[in-house]
Amino acid sequence: MTSAKARGGTAVGAVLLCLTAVPAQAAPQDPTAHEAAGSSAAALPEPDLIGLRDVLRTALKQGAPGAMARIDEGGTVRLVTTGVANRTTGRALDDIDRFRIGSVTKTFTATVLLQLVDEKRLDLDASVNRYLPGLLPDSGITVRHVLSHRSGLYDYTNDMFARTAPGFEAVRTKVFTPRRLVERALRKPRTNAPGAVHAYSNTNFVVAGMLVEKLTGNPVGTEYQKRIIEPLRLRDTFYPHPATTIPGRHARGYLTPDTAGDALVDATRQTVSWAQSAGAVVSSTRDLNTFLGALLGGRLTSAARLAQMQRWVPAGSTQSYGLGLRRRTLSCGVSVYGHTGAVQGYYTYAFTSKGGTRSLTALANTSNNGSVLNTMPGALESAFCGKQTKPRRGTAAPVERHEDIAPGVALD
Repeated sequence: MTSAKARGGTAVGAVLLCLTAVPAQAAPQDPTAHEAAGSSAAALPEPDLIGLRDVLRTALKQGAPGAMARIDEGGTVRLVTTGVANRTTGRALDDIDRFRIGSVTKTFTATVLLQLVDEKRLDLDASVNRYLPGLLPDSGITVRHVLSHRSGLYDYTNDMFARTAPGFEAVRTKVFTPRRLVERALRKPRTNAPGAVHAYSNTNFVVAGMLVEKLTGNPVGTEYQKRIIEPLRLRDTFYPHPATTIPGRHARGYLTPDTAGDALVDATRQTVSWAQSAGAVVSSTRDLNTFLGALLGGRLTSAARLAQMQRWVPAGSTQSYGLGLRRRTLSCGVSVYGHTGAVQGYYTYAFTSKGGTRSLTALANTSNNGSVLNTMPGALESAFCGKQTKPRRGTAAPVERHEDIAPGVALD
């Protein structure tokens, strides 16, 4: 099934490609935005929409019910969609469908904390225990360590989802307190000394959410709403936790079981309480592109805080990690900034160029599928590198495990 609605564009093969001009997104302006932009999309080649289509079609062949991508640049929107949002009804996936964004939530959480630094309510280099007394066993773990995944705190999801489908069903409707999740992590030895190396852990951003709530006196969802969602007019972005449903029109998400050949599990209905401020936000391709464009364009934090967010540490062969933000270096040498997201039923890639001038969000409505996970980075290549005559480096290489919800558990 494919979308039959062109929205002012052209249907190409089995995939909808459409090009639509839209008004610029209103957002609060920052006087440093032009400095933050630097040299950006002016040097980027035209996106390769045919290549992008091929990436999404490949994801379908590998087991994703549907896949879509949206590129926003200077008021121009490019869309590619294929497959279905609902396997039962056969409804085609559409750009207006909302979905669970998984760990892209971490960038929202980090942005709120960086705003609190701007307000002089938080010191990045202070101990977490200064703000949350007695929470962690080591007062040497700072806020910066947490936001850059250098705390050494064990990722509790490694055990929680050691068996994919049973692990999910055990927590699908549960509601955890953040402290309970941190306590699960603290039962295990730490992975390294504070500040030593990057070691991705959802525990870090549960702690980050606790910091937001402690410093503001509000639920983390309220702070997302007040500081990001309302100023940017994000109409599809919500923090529904602990509700189990996605508000409004949405894509259903399908979890791939560990045993080959077993039926996909419809994982749409869940609290995502196991993730909370590490992965429970719902959004859309439009809203994520707006958010990342505003963030890297310098419109959500001061220039100084955005620079702190981009103090990179190594996080793989082609990636670095800042504070709740990834930098990926593509085969053409272009660096893009954003985050990946994996939550049961959904894989999300949301990245923008330097200065936030060209943004891509790509979604496949499946998870626990290593082949699809390894294919989706090709959407970044097509969006930011354009057509290439040589094979793209790294597209067939084993994907690094920190792209997924349980970094220590093998996908296949």
